[in-house]
Amino acid sequence: MNSNPSPPKLLLRFFRWFCHPDLHKYIEGDLLELYKEWVKEKGRRTANIKFAWDVLLLFRPGIIKPLKRDQPLNHTAMLQHNLLLTFRNFRRYKSTFFINLIGLSSGLACALLIFLWVQDELNVDKFHAKDDRLYQVMEKQRGDEGIYTSFQTRGPVADLLREEMPQIEYVAAVGPVSWADHGRLALSVGEKAVLAAGQYVGKDYFNIFSYELLIGSKDQVLADKNSIVLSEELATRLFDSAQEAVGKSVEFQQEREFIVSGIFKGTPARSSVQFDFALSFEALKDEKPWVDEWGSSGPLVFAILREGADVEQFNNELESLLKEKFGHDINRTILLQRYSDNYLYGSYENGVRVGGRIEYVRLFSVVAIIILLIASINFVNLATARASRRLKEIGIKKVVGSGRKNLIFQYIGESVLISFFSLAVAILLVALALPAFNEITGKQFTLGFDGPLILSALIITFATGVVAGLYPALYLSGFKPITILKGKLTPSSEGAWARKGLVIFQFTLSIILMVSVWVVNRQIAFVQNQHLGYDKDNVVYFPITGRLKGNEETFLTEMKKIPGVLNASSTGHRIVGHNWSVGSISWAGKSQDDETQFQVVTANYNLLETLGIEVKQGRSFSQTFGAETTKIIFNETAIEAMGLSSPIGSTVEFFGEKEIIGVVNDFHFESLHEEIKPLCFVIQPNSENRIMAKLQSGREKETLAELQNLYSSYNPGFVLDYRFLNDNYQALYEAEQRVSTLSEYFAGIAILISCLGLFGLATFTAERRVKEIGIRKVLGSSDFGIVRLLSGDFTKMVLVAIVIALPISYVIARQWLQDFAFSIELEWWYFAGAGLVALLIAWLSVGFQTIKAAQMNPVDSLRNE
Repeated sequence: MNSNPSPPKLLLRFFRWFCHPDLHKYIEGDLLELYKEWVKEKGRRTANIKFAWDVLLLFRPGIIKPLKRDQPLNHTAMLQHNLLLTFRNFRRYKSTFFINLIGLSSGLACALLIFLWVQDELNVDKFHAKDDRLYQVMEKQRGDEGIYTSFQTRGPVADLLREEMPQIEYVAAVGPVSWADHGRLALSVGEKAVLAAGQYVGKDYFNIFSYELLIGSKDQVLADKNSIVLSEELATRLFDSAQEAVGKSVEFQQEREFIVSGIFKGTPARSSVQFDFALSFEALKDEKPWVDEWGSSGPLVFAILREGADVEQFNNELESLLKEKFGHDINRTILLQRYSDNYLYGSYENGVRVGGRIEYVRLFSVVAIIILLIASINFVNLATARASRRLKEIGIKKVVGSGRKNLIFQYIGESVLISFFSLAVAILLVALALPAFNEITGKQFTLGFDGPLILSALIITFATGVVAGLYPALYLSGFKPITILKGKLTPSSEGAWARKGLVIFQFTLSIILMVSVWVVNRQIAFVQNQHLGYDKDNVVYFPITGRLKGNEETFLTEMKKIPGVLNASSTGHRIVGHNWSVGSISWAGKSQDDETQFQVVTANYNLLETLGIEVKQGRSFSQTFGAETTKIIFNETAIEAMGLSSPIGSTVEFFGEKEIIGVVNDFHFESLHEEIKPLCFVIQPNSENRIMAKLQSGREKETLAELQNLYSSYNPGFVLDYRFLNDNYQALYEAEQRVSTLSEYFAGIAILISCLGLFGLATFTAERRVKEIGIRKVLGSSDFGIVRLLSGDFTKMVLVAIVIALPISYVIARQWLQDFAFSIELEWWYFAGAGLVALLIAWLSVGFQTIKAAQMNPVDSLRNE
């Protein structure tokens, strides 16, 4: 068969005579290249018919040869022609098209999901009308280990700012949702009883935050300390309608009645604080007088600065005011920080803001770019590798006058077009993945016709198409026509090094992702399995509410009789997480400028035994010694901070004189991000707000059912709202767990896309070297020798990627682990394992094609095509 067939001369002359001179130079090369493909696939007769049909299709106004020389070219028709050629190229190279489609659509789907999450994160707490003037009061405490920054401050700070600082427009103290027992408190109206999240807030709270009030005045709804403001949903649950709720009474915790003074719409999804009702902060002062004392900390304070006020100048004036009024307390100071920044920038080191959730926003933004780059590299590699198929097309187009700009436009157009095809598939993939993505992220995303989302999707898609197509366009359009037509150009040698470099880059990124996922998973497993110094497993806790209040001891006695309850006690604090913090403990030898902060846990008898906290020195609290309200127990870190060599029997001053009766081993009551802090246990009657019980493993279900019955006998109509202490601990690492899960998926997709590209290159290599393989087999080469020959180059590329990726991934992993005070050691096999997995994946990707090529009959390989 003629290797360079041409269409009938009559048809070719007919085309050249009638075609518009400005269009002729663009399309003749395309038609001739297509004709050769048709002859190869369908035979000469079919090729002649298809060629004639294409020529006839061109004879439309603005395309045929003009009668007047100045008649303009129909550019729309020219664009249609280019689109037709693009679709034919897609059909001609089906495997390349589908590899690019799968890779780009997967990459775009990941990018769109990440965009939804990043956009949501960046807009948390930004909806408040006075966001530019809304600040939170932060407290800095200077100690021996540097400056500790806290979001909590002292209760009287709100009154101080209101009275002494004229730059303040509104200020309010808040007892946050986190103070409640896992954020849920009991409200009841008659027979109806619900558990809902609430907080105590200052009277100007709704002037500060833009939670829409449906009923009531912002200035008046919390002016009375016996008032309560309900969300519209909660009011509807308690009453027949929100309107009927106003003026009615609601029983709080079955202890105290409040009058509904207002209804708010509810908290938007983009609010970092979610609550269903608000009580007056003055009511909290009645319940917990300590919140209004300078010696304690706990409340949050928020403020609106007046228009034109300078926050830096304000902070300087505030520091001077504090020194003037409380000069003895120079180690603690307060300042204002932009409230809406705290969600993303909530981490501080030595008093300086160093990041927070913004690190994860940046991380996943980079991951999205990496995945799109990997998908774009596939397009570049496959386009340049198959350049030999289009050489004559390019040469003929250039000979007949097509400029390089026009060729670049055509090839970038092909890339952008396949990107938009991929966008359509990506949107379908996002719609399918969205429910699982919402579950992982804990958010409620929807794929609607959102303006920013649509615009971003179009921009990302267009940019991806341009990036992917730019190099192939420049590469293909840069060939010299005379060299092409003389057959002296071998494009594979021109682009081989570029393709190898891009494959190495692809696998370098993939290996870095693999190592990162591996390290994150190992660290999460470490924190989940780490012995914390207490036994958190099978420990259940629930709030002391309603008629249970005041009858705790009777309830505990009856509770311990339930089969499966190994031990039980009560406490006023969460154990897991930040507890009540004070700096007012004094001891013999304490220096005047010592501001050591102690975490305080109010305990009942048997609490240490219930939690399995070991006593290192002395003893635990015990009723056999009578009332223990004048006794105190510290952890090892506290004793070390106080510098006491023989602590047992010593006394400290903390709401009166207290004797140290015990020292417990250090235990991790905060996350492993934090160093263990000084902590103490004290007995404070009537301060407990939750019961904790250690359950027997294996019969939790039966025990909880009996516990529910006992609870209902005290609080009829209420469901036992229990949680496991282990769940609280896991919640400390919620962000890391989500990052770990998402990283697994995204890393898997990145590796899949890389393997698709490798598979495509292996397919092309096998096709291009088919005659070489045939000759080698005729000369006696074995199938294994052929496989080794074809896969050798790919193996070398992956090995180079491993060498580059491993030190980079080590630095990244080390940097991430520095955020944990307690972390895993980076073992060598984390990195060696990731490299080995990458190599195995690469071999699997190219293995099928290389084995198929090695087993080909040499007679078929050497037959002239």
